[in-house]
Amino acid sequence: MNERTTLEKIAPNVEEAIAQGLAELGMAKDAVDVEVLDEGSRGLLGIGGRQARVRLTVKLPQPEPETGVPEKQEKPAAATQSWPAEATEAKEADFSVLDDNLLFVSRQTVAELLEKMKITARIEVRYGDPDEEGQRPVLVDIHGDDLGVLIGRRAEILNAMQYLVNLIVSKQVEHWVQVVVDVEGYRARRERQLRQMAVRMADQAIKTGRRQVLEPMTAAERRIVHLELRDHPNVSTQSIGEEPQRKVTIVPK
Repeated sequence: MNERTTLEKIAPNVEEAIAQGLAELGMAKDAVDVEVLDEGSRGLLGIGGRQARVRLTVKLPQPEPETGVPEKQEKPAAATQSWPAEATEAKEADFSVLDDNLLFVSRQTVAELLEKMKITARIEVRYGDPDEEGQRPVLVDIHGDDLGVLIGRRAEILNAMQYLVNLIVSKQVEHWVQVVVDVEGYRARRERQLRQMAVRMADQAIKTGRRQVLEPMTAAERRIVHLELRDHPNVSTQSIGEEPQRKVTIVPK
């Protein structure tokens, strides 16, 4: 048989990945062919780094001479060992997730940020509904106890964290990705509150005949209000002021 045993390893750097692979195979470096699949990356601000990945392929044994006294060669004991199928499948799945799965990169980035902040939490990732251009955002939900520190006043900390995650993930996959980070369903609750407030303030504008100026909001929150009242027959909306004090105004028609 000419099928050769192969093993892929990931580690913080190429040298460590090779050393770990040789240790698992129980072989010397000159008994394998080494292919560097990914040299890795240090990431942005020390976060979101990509580990190195190498493939070790066991060399085929040299054929014995046809004539004369065969030269006695000592073969490493592990050279004839077959790699367990279960372990190979698991490792290939890990590499597939690491290299190609956007959800894995997003989850890893958030996990590293939380680790640096010394916060223990459970992280769930999934794809959201596609937008008008067919792009699906990555939704990251953080669950745990006492996570108010991740939200902050008017979600300032949460929005800053989301901005950083977007930068890091987009750098890792080498194209822009929209990652929406949420903590214990905060954004969903906030969206419901904003929609209810928009309807209530629209009714107030119609009843009094006077424009209603809402509290300062982020661009994302203002967009929710605009969309909620976009088709309202009796009011229109506009944004006024300068960031970060920009507000939505509801104007009766």
